[in-house]
Amino acid sequence: MPATSLPFLVLSRAGFDDIAARVDLGKASLFLNPGLLTETEIARLRERGTAVHVMATTVDPSKAQDVQQALLLTRNEAGGIWVERSAPRSVPAATDQLRPLDTGVVPATPLRRRLAHGAGALAGAALARLRTPGRGRRLMVLPYLGFGNIGRVWVKGRLLDEADFREQDSADSGWQNLVALYRRLESDEVAGARVLAHFGGATHATETDGGGYFAFDFVPPAPLAHGWHEVELEFPDSAGPDGGRLRARAGFKVVAPGARFGIISDIDDTVLWTNVTNKLNMALMLARSNHHTRKPFKGVAGFYRALRDGAGGNEDNPLFYVSSSPWHLYGPLVEFLKLQDIPLGPLLLRELSVRQVLKIGEHGSHKLEQIERILGFYPELQFVLIGDSGEQDPEIYTEIVRRHPQAVRMIYIRNVNPDPARIDALDGLIAEVSATGVQLVLSPDSVFAAAHAAAEGLIAVDRLAQVRSDKREDDLAPPTKAGL
Repeated sequence: MPATSLPFLVLSRAGFDDIAARVDLGKASLFLNPGLLTETEIARLRERGTAVHVMATTVDPSKAQDVQQALLLTRNEAGGIWVERSAPRSVPAATDQLRPLDTGVVPATPLRRRLAHGAGALAGAALARLRTPGRGRRLMVLPYLGFGNIGRVWVKGRLLDEADFREQDSADSGWQNLVALYRRLESDEVAGARVLAHFGGATHATETDGGGYFAFDFVPPAPLAHGWHEVELEFPDSAGPDGGRLRARAGFKVVAPGARFGIISDIDDTVLWTNVTNKLNMALMLARSNHHTRKPFKGVAGFYRALRDGAGGNEDNPLFYVSSSPWHLYGPLVEFLKLQDIPLGPLLLRELSVRQVLKIGEHGSHKLEQIERILGFYPELQFVLIGDSGEQDPEIYTEIVRRHPQAVRMIYIRNVNPDPARIDALDGLIAEVSATGVQLVLSPDSVFAAAHAAAEGLIAVDRLAQVRSDKREDDLAPPTKAGL
């Protein structure tokens, strides 16, 4: 009896009996319709090592829409799952986003042969897609905001199969938010595609990596003026909507000469409440809301605008957002910043698969790497670092002070974790940072941080009233809708 780690979507008793006769269930992962097996049968399967998942609602195998919705929440990371259907149907096209490895329960055909055939077809289709990244496919370019100085430019982006990314609004239900989130996290990347960046009469070339990402770090032909610039992106092997070569533009900003300092901010539980210390609550928040309905921490918008403008009122101090959120959420996060009138700046997010979204194993190393990248571009600037106490921001920023004590002007940490042990650990970091002449300020809210920043000459004193006003408006705003 063959062993397999392939998940199975089993919708009827007949389908289960067929699977049980052909597969070592001790190595299997089963997604079952409710009521299909008794509690005793499920307990015995789990004793054997079977991963049994009973779905919340019944899926009708004769209704393609029901099966498709079930696939959204059951397929594995590689995209494969054995699906029981009421009748065989044709193999889906290679461009289908959800492609079962089997087309139905056909007892006359050995399961191992059906699995091998399906896996071979899937692998062949994937290989063909990699070899011909632009042939017969509707592709979508996602350019990210970049940054630069007078003599260096950094831009990044991603190439995807054009997905059903519908614009969300405040009227979306929890289910619509959940499906939209899943589609972003499970977008189909395009690997091995050639990318050209045209800027200032020069051309630079690279290829998309396994996640569909590409990045350019180059020296322009001539010194750049401050302000916004654009790099023209070209994908010579990929067709655009007009039939010509696929093209896009990536924007980047050169820091103004009048800037006195930069601001590097976390996003989760610093700008946007996500309850990142509780992974289940974080997942539920992401699923039940979108960028129209999520709210920032109170007073953040006014505080960040004051930091951007500085004590002089027109310093145009640059903001950078460094987060462990996945790049898949880049669009909603940018829209969130715009809707809340929070100053826009480059977002440096994390490359993650859907199965890793709630893991934080490399949280610290990712942030350190990105902050080091920013500091390398602006050695003449000091930076204000803003984060929260929920996870590793204080430790990460302390490490930055150890490495670059002259590059840090101030650290503000929003206190979101009242655990006494955590407070004791923060006291130790405060003492260590203070020994270098840098302040690490534990702040209960944005008004407190703004008052401290005004006393330190980082923002104009008359901006405190606006920060307090913003906080009052946020206090009166309706709460984020909850529930699926």
